[in-house]
Amino acid sequence: MTLGIILLGSFFLLLFLNVPIAVSLGMAAFLGLLFSGVSIDVLAPTVYASITKYSLLAIPFFVLAGLLMEKVGISKRLISFAQVITGGLKGGLAYTVVLVALIFSAISGSGPATVAALGAIIIPTMIAQGYNRGMVGGLLSSAGSMGIIIPPSVAFIIYASLTEVSVAEIFLAGVIPGLMLALAFLICSYFMTRNNENIEISKSYSAKEKWLAFKDAIWGLLAPVIILGGIYSGIFTPTESAGIAVIYALLVGIFVYKELTPKKLFIVLVDSAVTTASVMYIVASATVFTWILTTSMLASDMANAIILLSENVVIILLLFNVTFLIAGFFLDTISAYYILIPVLLPVAMAMELDPVHVGVFITLNLAIGQFTPPVGVNLFVASNVGDIPIQDIIVKVIPFILISIIVLIFVTFIPSLSLWLPSIAF
Repeated sequence: MTLGIILLGSFFLLLFLNVPIAVSLGMAAFLGLLFSGVSIDVLAPTVYASITKYSLLAIPFFVLAGLLMEKVGISKRLISFAQVITGGLKGGLAYTVVLVALIFSAISGSGPATVAALGAIIIPTMIAQGYNRGMVGGLLSSAGSMGIIIPPSVAFIIYASLTEVSVAEIFLAGVIPGLMLALAFLICSYFMTRNNENIEISKSYSAKEKWLAFKDAIWGLLAPVIILGGIYSGIFTPTESAGIAVIYALLVGIFVYKELTPKKLFIVLVDSAVTTASVMYIVASATVFTWILTTSMLASDMANAIILLSENVVIILLLFNVTFLIAGFFLDTISAYYILIPVLLPVAMAMELDPVHVGVFITLNLAIGQFTPPVGVNLFVASNVGDIPIQDIIVKVIPFILISIIVLIFVTFIPSLSLWLPSIAF
């Protein structure tokens, strides 16, 4: 019990003091090791084992692929294509944001990356056409969250490495919930824009113009088809698909769009290295934290205590959702996984819940956390990229949060929404 107070207490104290999450996890784990009397020699092999898993090799490649596809002009061509498709509709640019975020999520695998890639291009255009600034920020923050639900998701790769479920299976399980989230954002956008008289309705485009826009964007549209099609056709594994995505982005950038200059490539390589290092630092620190939770039997004791609270599956599912939804307010996805899964996954197994289904709905909770105040990371990315006051975004993001929770309830209590596609594919 004392170990638990030291481990969790020091972590949340450091977090409260605004210490970076990775450092907070590492320091809390170090204090836990000192108190438990375990030799500090376990640190090196534990960390090494955690970051050398084959499945995690996909992370730097997907990060690099996402950044490359942004720099070579794929994102701006996807936006242009979506604008042509939604031309003539009231609120068409809002629908454009959702559609492009959906496609780009299947390329980047990251929520903040999706917000950053699209925001710089679409936010000034929307504001110039009369959209409410806060609504634009709230919409982009929300739509960007699909990046960790729509495959290939970096979050799902981490979850699979922790729980030993199939990466390909959980990728497929995220498709329908991700599409439901996109539909929910489209519906919400409709009601938030239909009575705004300040919004300019863009012109309608001819069939020829739509065809030309499609041809220009085809290389971006093909990216998720190649990545996911290769995985589910058995041509390559999810990890190999990440490498294929990088090669594809390089070929498009150098030989098709011819926008990938040596200077841009250097910037992309540096940015991807920094992002990957940040992710792996969190994984390394969180692994030691989790190792102490598990070996000290603290995770097991906490799981047993939860099971004793109720044997009602509905209550347990609600408890899972509340726990991960609150965690998403304060923690990034990876940290939340490493801290909570060792405690809650045994509970899920005791209740005979499918770990793939569990992975999808807890990740959906964490996706909602990315655009939920007070510390939703997507909110701050949208605020910085679009120069929109954070308080304006917070007011307008509330409808998107509420409709996302409705989707979450459906996904949680109707497992077939997650499990149907994997069941027919495997």
